[in-house]
Amino acid sequence: MAQIIWTEPALLDIEEIAEYIAIDKPRAASLLVQKIFTSTDRLKQFPESGRKPPELKKSRYREIIVDPCRIFYRIEKEKIYILYVMRSERQLRKYLLNAGDEKNN
Repeated sequence: MAQIIWTEPALLDIEEIAEYIAIDKPRAASLLVQKIFTSTDRLKQFPESGRKPPELKKSRYREIIVDPCRIFYRIEKEKIYILYVMRSERQLRKYLLNAGDEKNN
């Protein structure tokens, strides 16, 4: 069974998304966070169950969808690194470029 490792950026992504949703719907935000953790927990037994992101077909990254979020992860031996969580309507390339810009500042 694989080990799930959440990166700090992924946890911050969840927090930001949940805070935004909680402004109008606190219960929905709580349910979404629960659903995200339940869905990623299943990766322990089925690490390759996520698909390769259409924008990154030749990469080693995979994703699972928990509407309205895309959860990106990478498998390394018996470890699964949860890297990013983003709203599905955002464009992935812009998101990754912006994340890189923030880290460089």
